[in-house]
This record gives sequence, C-alpha cells and structure tokens, in this order.
Amino acid sequence: MRGVETVLFLVVVATVVATFARRLRIPAPSLLVVAGVVVGLVPGVPAVQVTPDVISLVVLPPLLFAAGEELPWRDLRAVGRPVAVLSVGLVLLSAAAVIGVAVAVTPLPVGMAFVLGAVLASTDPVAVTALARRLALPPRVQALIQAESLFNDATSLLLFRVALFLAVAGGAASWGRTLGEFGVLAGGGVAVGVLTALGAFVIRRRTEDPVLETVISLVTPYAGYVVAESVGGSGVTAVVVASVILGTQAERLTTARIRLQVGAVYQTVVFLLESVVFGLIGLQLPVLVRRVAGGGAWWLLQAVAIAATLVLARLLLVFVLSALRQRREDGRISWQVPAVVSWAGARGVVPLAAALSLPVATLDGSELPARDLVLLLTTAVIVLTLVVQGFTLAPLVRRAGIALDPADLRTEYGTARRKLAEAGLSHLDHLLETESAPAFAVDRLRASWQARLDHIRSDGPDEPGDPVRGAGYRALRRELIDIEAAELTRLFEAGEITDGTRRRIQRLLDLEHAGLED
Repeated sequence: MRGVETVLFLVVVATVVATFARRLRIPAPSLLVVAGVVVGLVPGVPAVQVTPDVISLVVLPPLLFAAGEELPWRDLRAVGRPVAVLSVGLVLLSAAAVIGVAVAVTPLPVGMAFVLGAVLASTDPVAVTALARRLALPPRVQALIQAESLFNDATSLLLFRVALFLAVAGGAASWGRTLGEFGVLAGGGVAVGVLTALGAFVIRRRTEDPVLETVISLVTPYAGYVVAESVGGSGVTAVVVASVILGTQAERLTTARIRLQVGAVYQTVVFLLESVVFGLIGLQLPVLVRRVAGGGAWWLLQAVAIAATLVLARLLLVFVLSALRQRREDGRISWQVPAVVSWAGARGVVPLAAALSLPVATLDGSELPARDLVLLLTTAVIVLTLVVQGFTLAPLVRRAGIALDPADLRTEYGTARRKLAEAGLSHLDHLLETESAPAFAVDRLRASWQARLDHIRSDGPDEPGDPVRGAGYRALRRELIDIEAAELTRLFEAGEITDGTRRRIQRLLDLEHAGLED
C-alpha cells in the first residue's frame, strides 16, 4: 500500500470511527488504534513502513501547537509547581522502573533497556489531550494533566539522547555533559518558542487577509520546531511554548472572522492528523509482531509488564505527592484526583517518533542490538495504554465524582451570558446619559439587549441578534460586543467561569461580530 493510498484509507476509516465513537461515547483515538490493529491483522494487507520524519516533522508540530493553545495561562499558573515536579521526577522514576523490568523480563541488553526506558518515560501530549478533550474535568486537573504531558519532553529527550549515546557509541556519559545538554534542550527550546511566538504575533497583527493569516498560523509550529532542532534545542518544547503564548493572545491577534476561519481550518487539520497517526500506530503493531515475534506471545507479556510498571510508578509518585500536599493543607486525604491524574498517563506519538529515530547501526558499523524489539515493545505499550486507559478513563472520572456537573456548566454558561448582557445594557445607559451616541440608535439597541437578557433569564437557547441596520448602528453594536468581550475576559480571569465556557461564549461573540463586518 503506497503512502497516499494509506493516508486516504486512514482518513476514511477515521471518519467512520469518529462517528461511532461519538455515538458510543468512547474516545476516538482508542477506537482508531483498535481499528488500525484489526486492519493490520487482515491477511493480504501490505506492511506499512513509517519513517521518523513523517511523525516528528509532519504530524507532531501542529498537534502539539493545537494542544498548547488549549491550555489557558490562568490554569497553568495554578499548577506550575506540581507540573515541574512531575515533568522531572516522574520521568526519571518511570525510566528507572522500566529499565529494571526490561532487564528482568526481556532479552534486551542494559544499554537498550535504558533506551526503552527513556522512550517510554514521559506521557504523550497528543494522546493525553485527545483523550482528555471530551472529559468534563475540573480546570486545574485538566491543566495539570495536559501541562505535564506538554512540558516533560525536555527531561525525556535528555534521557533518550544519553541512552542513545551509551547504546550507539558505547561511551560513558559525564554529569557535566548531561547537564549541559539539558540546558541546551530546555533553554534552547524555550528561547526559540518565545522568539517564534513574538515573530508570529508581530506578523499576524499586521495581517488582515484571512488566507495569509491561516497560512501563517499553520506554518508557525513547523518553523518553531525546525529552528529549535537545528540549534540543538527541543523542537517539542519550542512548539509548546509558542502555542501557550499565542493562545493567550488569540483575541488580540486577529479579527473575529479570521479567528473563526483559522479555528475551522485547525480543527480539520487536527482531525486529519490524529486520524492518520493513531491509525498508523495500530497498523504498525501486527507488522512488528510478524517481523520480530514470529508468532510467539512472549512480547505481549513483556509489554504488559512494562505498561503495568509505568502505571504503578505513576500511581506511587502522584499519590505520595498528593497525600503530602493534602495533609499539609487540610489534613484530609482523598483518592479521587490523584487516581484520575495517575490513570491519564497514556503514551502515543512522541514515544513512537523517538523509537523510530533509533539508528540501525552503532558507530563501529555493527548492527544495533534488539532495535526491532525496542520498537515492538514501544508500539505495544502505546497501544495498551491508549486502549486500556483510553476506554476506562471516562468511567473512572465518573466513579471518582470529580467531573463537572452538566447542570452546573449550564448554570455557569447562563450566568456568564447574563452578566455580559448586563454589561452591555450598563454601557448603553452610559451612552444615553452622556449623549455619546444617537438616542434612537441607543433605544433600539437597548430594547434588543433587554430582550436578549430576558431570553437568557428564561433559560432559552442562544438566538441571533437583531437584523443589521445602518453603518452607525453596526458600529454601535460592535462596540457593545467589545464591551461584552472585555466582561468575558474579566469573568475568566476572576475564576468565575471555566475555559470551556469562555471559549463557547467567545465563539458566539465572534460569530455576531463577523456578521457585522462590511
């Protein structure tokens, strides 16, 4: 099966799978992986070879960028300390645990066990974001899970480079060199990410063409990734930093119409890329099993042992840290939040890209030992975590009782819409008192906004604004929408609404604003 045919086939399968996933209320990535494995087991299906460049350079940057933009700065600040601890401590603990288990239960030499531990040490931002996107988690829990998966890359990449040096060159790593590489990886990635965000901000602020704006938005993650990798930094970190910064400036960058268009394009791109990459992960497993295992089942037992080790290491550290924090704050220890955080540690695209980048030979020209076995175990662990944790994460969230109540979300949404309408009415009263606008226009708009407020108070569905009239009337309505947007930002910064509610209402304001443009 050629590359183009494979991509088209995966897109078609993904569309069907996504439809069933929504009806069955299960995560699409997990169902896509299962579909990929099933298709790969069909006799006569050609083997699909995935190159590391396809994953790391083509697929990864836009998916990381989309995940970073979804992370609100307000919630990220609130979880900064635990994210820092997990991004370093949990990665090191997970790598050490996998190394010990791999040496004990697999034929891998110590050097390649180190490589496997480094590859699987960190959670995957693409998989974690895709799985958590459909869950109504509390803002801080959602931010903690996503931020950890986004920012643990520098630690895992450092471990991977050190492990690869030991396995390929057969040398010994010094502490000075290791710390220096960590500084270049993390610091270089952050610096390039900041510069990328600054450059994109300057260009997009001066761009009013929707097509150019969309192209710039799509090119930005690729530019950050390539530049960071070329200077020895972490491309993943650069893309994440740039996306978080630009995500906080979304309303200042462009007009409402452009934001709607860019958002629609990005949703399509993310759907296509996630469909292809999770389907490819599933397709890879049967190919590797036939090539490496030769029909034996020992690889599955080894993969289960390694996956269980990753889960246990995560459970141990997360529960210990959570218990210490809860005992210090109020003396009560609960299991709900640490259980959900522990179970949301799926592996995915980043570990696969790292495993695929393993060289075939060492520096002396000899074959790299057990390379295919490392790739098989990595893929198997990815499939196991996506399937087992992916299918059971939502039931665990419901059992823990930490999910946001839909009734509470509806109340929050209605309250926010009411406060926005009241802010608009207050502004109209000010205009009328100061005679800053024609009285007839203010009266018409006041009647319209009062009707809107009454409609919101009666808990009715969203309804479009009144018909557009003259140019002056449209300008006054745009001014009111700006007032409502400012009130929306205030509510979010004050912690009165969640990010999901903010995004939902902002899209309504953008739609209304776009309908008023000449």
